[in-house]
Amino acid sequence: MLVALFSTLSLVTIIHAQLCEPDAKNAFKVRLSLKTALGDKAYVWDENEEYLFKAMMAFSLRTFSNRETIEISNILLCNVTKRVSFWFVVTDPSTNQTLPADEVQRAIRMNRNRINHAFFLNDQTLEFLEIPATLGPPTEPSTPVWIITFGVVFCLVIIGIVLLVMSGIRQRRRKSKESRETGDVEDKNETMVTIENGIPCDTLDFKEGCVNRALVADDEKLTPL
Repeated sequence: MLVALFSTLSLVTIIHAQLCEPDAKNAFKVRLSLKTALGDKAYVWDENEEYLFKAMMAFSLRTFSNRETIEISNILLCNVTKRVSFWFVVTDPSTNQTLPADEVQRAIRMNRNRINHAFFLNDQTLEFLEIPATLGPPTEPSTPVWIITFGVVFCLVIIGIVLLVMSGIRQRRRKSKESRETGDVEDKNETMVTIENGIPCDTLDFKEGCVNRALVADDEKLTPL
């Protein structure tokens, strides 16, 4: 009995070793940069971390393709290095063969953010070398876009109205100043005294000339009583 059990376990180990090896069919290589991401707070990659990784892979496949039969034991790791890197494959419980690479890839891409958060890493420090990095879902602003657009347009309208009012005030001031200057010039012309032959005379009308007071005085002297 023990011999048969030992033989079965050995056979399973050999099959798993053939399924999970570098560059094997449907295998993925993973590389973690714990020191780069966490510095002095970097944790040690051990069997517990490997267990968590297997659990996250099983979770991703169970949620993506509804493979409820996938267990942690179906996630095989091999060639684990201290730096840390390793290869993994996912076996199908019904056939004991590896799941297609495209299915595993889609499941990982769909749950990439949750996988990263489980290890406090990101796409640059937790690399699936055969799987392109994914962009995180776009963050929606707390304020709706239409309110932001309305606010910008409203501010532009207010600025335009203020500029128009200021322009009208400036034009009115300029016209008022010009009219005052024109009035001052006319007042000066009205009060200006014309000097003719060295004798001042009042300007009556520019068309009719001016009256010489010296001549008026002589005429008055010659006027008979």
